[in-house]
Amino acid sequence: MPRRIEVELTSSREDGTWTWRAAGAKQPKGELDSSLLYPGAKVGDIVRADAEFYVDGITITAVLPPKEKPRREAERIEIIGSRRDERLVTTRLVGRGGRAGRQEDRATLGERRPRRERGERGERPGRERDRRVERDTPRGERRARPTRPAPEPRPKPPRLRPKRTHRNEVLASLPAEQKPIAEQILRGGIPAVRQAVEKQNETNRAEGKPLINPEPLLEIAESLLPRLRAAEWRDRAEAALASAQDVDLRDLRSVVVAAEQAARDDEARALAEQLRAALNQRVEAEHTAWLAELDEMLRDGRVVRALRLSSRPPKAGVPLPAELANRLAEATGASLTPETAQERFATVLDALAYSPVRTRVTAQGLPAEPGEELLATVKRLAGRIPQIAAQFGVEPGETTKQARPRRAAPPPPPPTTPAATATEPAVDAGSPSAGEPQAEQASEPGSPLAPIEG
Repeated sequence: MPRRIEVELTSSREDGTWTWRAAGAKQPKGELDSSLLYPGAKVGDIVRADAEFYVDGITITAVLPPKEKPRREAERIEIIGSRRDERLVTTRLVGRGGRAGRQEDRATLGERRPRRERGERGERPGRERDRRVERDTPRGERRARPTRPAPEPRPKPPRLRPKRTHRNEVLASLPAEQKPIAEQILRGGIPAVRQAVEKQNETNRAEGKPLINPEPLLEIAESLLPRLRAAEWRDRAEAALASAQDVDLRDLRSVVVAAEQAARDDEARALAEQLRAALNQRVEAEHTAWLAELDEMLRDGRVVRALRLSSRPPKAGVPLPAELANRLAEATGASLTPETAQERFATVLDALAYSPVRTRVTAQGLPAEPGEELLATVKRLAGRIPQIAAQFGVEPGETTKQARPRRAAPPPPPPTTPAATATEPAVDAGSPSAGEPQAEQASEPGSPLAPIEG
């Protein structure tokens, strides 16, 4: 049953995977696929995730978007108005003639500014003609960009859902005193057993009970670990082989990789060979479908989708065909023109930065006045798209992120005595003679662990 944990997104890789670690800690950590993330995910986000815990690691099955932070400032309504500079107060002097004088002034003003002849109130010459032309003009001709049908969403492959047949058989065959240890191993391996013992000792210490010696329990856990790991892999392998044509390719790969340590008998090795054959067949089929989809995206003019698709090949290590690579590079360069909106320009650059053709593309033109967001995107990706960065006048070394300071190397341990350092010849650290004096010193009763100061 999956458990919900809080994780922090630490980095994004070129193959479409992200790395994570537990929020506020270094361990546990692992990888997850970008298809599980929400739109706008970025490095440093702390999110809630559903995780499955196995002996060989933790698998993230779902990621929830972070909660929106409440607004700190009050909402305001912008009053635009007519945007004309009008006087707020008007004055008009009236002559001594009173009402008759005002009527005379109106007549004078009417003669001075004759009203234009209009047919009806509010109608202007040519208004009806403009409306008639607008009605006769087809709607599609007024749009600069032709409408495209939305792409059909690709169904996500089902994740691996193994049964617990072999795992339960191993648990049933164990003595009663070893079952709690085995359950802890299945939850988190040997570290889980060690943490459970420490937690029990804290409770015993608070209640005044004797403490538990962890060494015998850890020895039992070490002996049970290979059997439990093999049983758990057997459950996953049988489930992966039954659904090899539909299951997620990452799960199938993980089962095949784990077979090197978990497949210990002849039956398990035969099952591993079947899984490798199914994986090779599945990868070839996925690679053929990937090339066909990439060709279709280029024919439809979907440059951004084609770039993102090219960065996630199902068959690692196989280069993109030369014909497809040339078409993708030409289509990308043709989409980067001075007329391209800056938001679209930045989107294309972000997709290009992780594509295999990123170093072969140059923009046909740049915006006349690049905005701050576009320049920030170019600086962030300058190391991955050096040719386009040079067109903007940005050096590949200019990045918005500061480099992490290197960790200082620990100082070498001081010598035991100055005389020994000056007189004894240098001995290779890998030779047996280098370890003999240290073993003799450690075996002496009462010798400290730290080096003796001269």
